[in-house]
Amino acid sequence: MTKQLDGNVAVITGAGRGIGRAIASGFAEQGAKIVCAARTSAQINDTVHAIRNAGGDAIAVPCDVGDAAAVERLYAETRAHFGPVDIVLANAGGNFSRATVEAGDIADWERTLRVNLLGVYYSCKFAIPDLKGKGGHIIVVGSGVGHRVVDTAHSAYGASKAGAWMFVRALAAELRPYNICVNELIPGLVQTDITAEVNRSDDSAFGAEWFKQPEDVLPLALFLATQPLTGPSGQSFSLMRRDSQ
Repeated sequence: MTKQLDGNVAVITGAGRGIGRAIASGFAEQGAKIVCAARTSAQINDTVHAIRNAGGDAIAVPCDVGDAAAVERLYAETRAHFGPVDIVLANAGGNFSRATVEAGDIADWERTLRVNLLGVYYSCKFAIPDLKGKGGHIIVVGSGVGHRVVDTAHSAYGASKAGAWMFVRALAAELRPYNICVNELIPGLVQTDITAEVNRSDDSAFGAEWFKQPEDVLPLALFLATQPLTGPSGQSFSLMRRDSQ
């Protein structure tokens, strides 16, 4: 039986845990060859082990997405092992500044933008030469915080995700002539390290939101990765309630 992603090579950043790991496993089940990238070797090695045990094909490539040279090497290793990439899931992210602008640390603010915005830029930029040859899909994992203000302690995270959302729209316009679709996936609240501190009973923020497991994000990611190459691009697809966006 033909699987939905047979023959596709997918690079997934932040694949060692949470959403990235769930999507890596799910894409592998659908026949994709998976390149698992993250800073922590032990975590991505564990993801690869699980994929291979389930009959899939995957490799681990340690990579800090905030380092342009490291991301360029990521794609070089992908080509050497599997060939050119077909699908990019720019998922790696973090929230390293949880304070007001006045009280926050400058280095933490800069680190958040480096990972969440520059990391997305690098993850897309170095894939473009491969994708131009045959078309493909870029999926950027965004956040509702990039579309609306939640509180006063997430300015860096919100600014980085808002920047990533505008980057998606600009890149989609740039790559449309090459049949490369670029879209944003907003998971909403998912049980991960980033959301561990969320007060689920706080209705002023996300208290009434569907609090998901990482596996709940897979169907939307798979939908985006299997759309026609002339399909939607420059769009934001969300699993959040409309009034939470």
